[in-house]
Amino acid sequence: MSDISNDRKGFLELEDGTRYEGILFGSMEACDGEVVFNTGMVGYVESLTDPSYRGQILAFTYPLIGSYGVPDETRFESDGIQVRGAVLSTRIDDHSHWESISSIGEWFHANGISGISGIDTRALTKRLREKGTMLGRIIPDGSEEPRNIEDPNKRDLVSEVTIHEPAIKEGKGPRILLVDCGCKRSIEEHLLDMECTVIRVPYDHPLKDMEYDGILISNGPGDPKMCQETIKNIRQLMESPSPPPIGGICLGIQIIALASGATTYKLPFGHRSQNQPCREEGTEHCVITSQNHGFAVDGSSLKDGWEVWYRNLNDNTIEGIRHGNLPFMAVQFHPEANPGPTDPKGFFNRFLEVVRNGE
Repeated sequence: MSDISNDRKGFLELEDGTRYEGILFGSMEACDGEVVFNTGMVGYVESLTDPSYRGQILAFTYPLIGSYGVPDETRFESDGIQVRGAVLSTRIDDHSHWESISSIGEWFHANGISGISGIDTRALTKRLREKGTMLGRIIPDGSEEPRNIEDPNKRDLVSEVTIHEPAIKEGKGPRILLVDCGCKRSIEEHLLDMECTVIRVPYDHPLKDMEYDGILISNGPGDPKMCQETIKNIRQLMESPSPPPIGGICLGIQIIALASGATTYKLPFGHRSQNQPCREEGTEHCVITSQNHGFAVDGSSLKDGWEVWYRNLNDNTIEGIRHGNLPFMAVQFHPEANPGPTDPKGFFNRFLEVVRNGE
């Protein structure tokens, strides 16, 4: 059921020429980006407002999206919708939830974002799994938009989602310098709940002369190699005589890896779900994790002193790294788990333990 009266026919077109016919909603204007899929069954609001999706058209494999509507912005992971567009099987605008203030159609329309529903997302997902992630566009029927699509991974997406000026929120615990590469609000909120003082800084902010007890590098969009200033700043601290504790989440692990001299690579279709199984190396301990990334760390490129901490049980990719002697650790999954399982929240406890003990 739709509450936007001027819905019109449109298409999702992939760069290989494949077309899927559907019904436009939201702004109903043409948009383009990297087409990716998320297999989560809940949390569409959190996903759509996650800065890690910047530059992407997000397809949801779960067949019904919008049933519990859209809450106010305090539930968002950023200031608003971050995706370029959304692809749904069935859009539900007849929403029902006590926190809901609008339908997904109204939300997209008010924010000038295009979506398309009525798409066979099962067929789309199978194609992206077989052929790999592709560029694509959402276009109205009869549109003559040019076919050339800019690859968003070739621009500095992090610069579009980072905080512009340093901001501090006081707590009773350790001072954590949060390097904002497109940080989800729930990461900052988790640190605040643990009574940390959080000093949030832009991704390219100088770090050397600031006062803090530990550094945490956040999640974010795109190719980590675009964050050259961040990599340089982290490398300087890692190579200093008395380096501070440094942690990373998602894009943060990739930046730490690059700063240490390792390399990263693009996955065929990425990990975007809430059920990725990861095992701690050398143990039988497994955690089910929420993930959202298209790049990964090349384990064979890790330098002396570094070790694999977690590994993905689906494809054996690196999910965590740490240094054997120095206070550096990072994970590829999202321990703040919003949305997703709470299994990996212990990462924050471990990181803060190192910060407090100065290990």
